[in-house]
Amino acid sequence: MSKPIEGRMTAASEDEIVVFLIGMRFNSFMSPRSWWPVARAMPAMLAELSREKGDGLLEYQYLLGFPRVVYLVQYWDSKEKLLAYASAPDKRHRPAWAAFNRRLRAGRGKVGFWHETYVVPAGSYESVYVNMPEFGLGRATGVVPVARRGDRAADRLKVK
Repeated sequence: MSKPIEGRMTAASEDEIVVFLIGMRFNSFMSPRSWWPVARAMPAMLAELSREKGDGLLEYQYLLGFPRVVYLVQYWDSKEKLLAYASAPDKRHRPAWAAFNRRLRAGRGKVGFWHETYVVPAGSYESVYVNMPEFGLGRATGVVPVARRGDRAADRLKVK
């Protein structure tokens, strides 16, 4: 586990960022044929994206919404790269998505799926991490002392 960084830090990035949330809900735990292939496909895609730094994924983190939801928070450097990966015929996403859709239809509601994409313009987000290791956007882009970007959230958001 990463060592906490003492003090108040904020994400180093001041550029546009894309936040992509993706997850699945186990509507029936007793139907692993519906959800297991989906659960297995995501780590392979993340490994592929982690090897190919130019594909645009900056960082990701698994989160749990007990008891039925598993999701990922992903940070991308552009919406264009996210969309290019999603539609690339030579990457893992397209065949996994096609297989998932077949299973989703055949599973008759035994697994749920969702995703949300947020394109966040430069200057429209802020963060603070107190005595934390690099986390979230700070892990994706690095961290700097809060004072460098402004001591208050309003300063970092450039609110007058």
